[in-house]
Amino acid sequence: MGAETVGAICDELAVEENATLHNINKERAVEDTAPPPVVVQGYGYQRDLISRKSLLEVVKETVLSHLTKKCPSHVQVIGLLCRTPQKESRHELLRRVVAGGGVFKSENGTKVHLPGANLNDIANQADDLVETMESRPVVPDRKLLARLVLIREEARNMMGGGILDERNDRGLNTLPQSEVNFLTKLVALRPGKTVREMITNVMQGKDEGADNSSSDEESTTGERKPSGIAGRASVTGRKPLPVRPGMFLETVSKVLGGIYAGDVPGITAQHLEWVHQNTLQILQEMAF
Repeated sequence: MGAETVGAICDELAVEENATLHNINKERAVEDTAPPPVVVQGYGYQRDLISRKSLLEVVKETVLSHLTKKCPSHVQVIGLLCRTPQKESRHELLRRVVAGGGVFKSENGTKVHLPGANLNDIANQADDLVETMESRPVVPDRKLLARLVLIREEARNMMGGGILDERNDRGLNTLPQSEVNFLTKLVALRPGKTVREMITNVMQGKDEGADNSSSDEESTTGERKPSGIAGRASVTGRKPLPVRPGMFLETVSKVLGGIYAGDVPGITAQHLEWVHQNTLQILQEMAF
C-alpha cells in the first residue's frame, strides 16, 4: 500500500471523526436547552408505599408464624382452621389433629405439620375468644368472629354427645334475654326465607344485632349488661348488649338440650334445629 493511499485513508478517518464529534456536541447542546423531564407527582411515593406495605406484610407473617409455633397446640390448630374456608377440609383437619397430628401433604403439594390436640381444648379456646369479642359493645371483626363460632360449633359437634355433650355445658343458669327475645320471635314464624333473612341481618350486626357504639360506659367496662324483662328496658338504665352470633347459638343449643332432656321434641325442636343449621350456614357465608 503506497503512502498516498495511507494518507487518503487517514484523511477519511479524520473527516469521519470530526463529523462524529460535531454530532455529539450538537446532541449535548440540544439536551442542555431541553426542558427538564416531567415527573409524575406521587407515583414514586405510591410505589414506595406499596413496597413498604409488602415488606411489612412479610415481616408480620414471619413474626406471627414464629409466635404461633410457640403457642399451645390447640391455639395453633385454631389458627389453621381460621385459614381453612371449606367445611369438609376443617373437619378433616380436626380428625387428623385428634388422631395425633403429623406431617401431611396439602392439595398444592406443600407439606403441612399438624400438631396433636384435644377437641375439648379447641372448643374451649374458641369459646373463650368468642366470649371476649362478643362481650365488647362493638364487635371489632365480624368475619373473624364468624370463623371462631364455626370452629367452636364444629369441634363440639365432633365430640361424642354433640351439642348435648356435658363438656359443652357452660353452666348458663340464666339465658341472655336479648337472645331469648330474638329466638322467641323466630319460633313464632314459619321457617323459610323471611326467618332466614332475619337471622342474616342479626348475624351481620343489623336490627337486634346492631352494635351499641353510643354507650361510653359499656365501652370502658366491656361487660354484658342485664337485658331487663321480656325485652323491656333494664331497671338499671343500662342498655343491654345486642344479639351476638356465639351467644345466640349457645342459647339455641341450651334450649334444644332442655327439650331433648324432657323427651318431648315435637315441632319446636325441629324448628330450633332448622334455626341452628341455617345460622351455621349464614356464618359460613360470612366467614370466608
